[in-house]
Amino acid sequence: MKFRKIVIGISLAGLLLLSGCSKKAHNHSQVKHVGVLQVVQHPSLDKAYKGFKKGLKEGGYIEGKNLKIDYQNAQNSQDNLKSMSEKLINEKSDLILGIATPAAQSIANATEDIPTVVTAVTDLKAAKLVNSNSKPGRNVTGTTDMVSIDKQIELLLSIVPKAKTIGVMYNAGESNSKIQADLAIAALKKAGVKVLVKTANTTNDVQQVTETLANKVQGIYVPTDNTFASAASIIGKVVKEKKIPLVAGSTDQIKQGGLASIGIDYEELGKQTGKMAAKILDGKAKPSDMPVEKANQLNLVVNKEMAKALGINPKSIKAPK
Repeated sequence: MKFRKIVIGISLAGLLLLSGCSKKAHNHSQVKHVGVLQVVQHPSLDKAYKGFKKGLKEGGYIEGKNLKIDYQNAQNSQDNLKSMSEKLINEKSDLILGIATPAAQSIANATEDIPTVVTAVTDLKAAKLVNSNSKPGRNVTGTTDMVSIDKQIELLLSIVPKAKTIGVMYNAGESNSKIQADLAIAALKKAGVKVLVKTANTTNDVQQVTETLANKVQGIYVPTDNTFASAASIIGKVVKEKKIPLVAGSTDQIKQGGLASIGIDYEELGKQTGKMAAKILDGKAKPSDMPVEKANQLNLVVNKEMAKALGINPKSIKAPK
């Protein structure tokens, strides 16, 4: 009889526990409002947004069913970033996504309450979005697109081993770009190569900057910079004409006219972010406790057409070990 009572007691406790769990389970029939702010339109960021929606879908949130998305694109305007951030906050979004560092910072400066996830941000801590990558401690978390700049520079130097001068170009107004450019410059100097740096604040200046560098260097490096990524096809035409190998931080920029990159798949990165967002919407996690995530894998991307135009065998371009 004693044994029977113990078994019944455990069974009742189990039923109560299951009952409690079912009450806490998220109801996916409730429509959630998600705001999205993207700094500018270009392939990498567009893919991040596409992946984000895929991640949400895998988490049970489907646009038009139980998810409403308010998508805003600032087209690289600071004024737009500010007004669009305020719009998304005033609409009382359940969660906001910031795509790229300027958009993420704009949202974070406007709200400390609404759960926020970010993607395509190089360094969340340096951008003052989180207290630390392991424990954000605020209403913001997300995914970083930081990759090994050393590996990218090693790749470039393996393509032009006799190079005496390498050019680095970026928008100094983008904190994410400056972080990467500084690391690239340090890696090039360590390799004993002279560095020539040029910056551009708008896409209108990109062609002139590229032409200036292409006349003075044997290779060019561009970090994951939104201004330069927006003008990737223009850059591609210049380096092709001048026959200068260009390695970029973004694999998507390579497809538009660079030579090679070791980088991330932005759609996959966005998908990771979407899955994080789904957990927050479910009430299963808080941004303050969710560690910042890195890309799960890196890819070597080579533009075969560009390689042939530069007189380089595409198969000779290998990822550094």
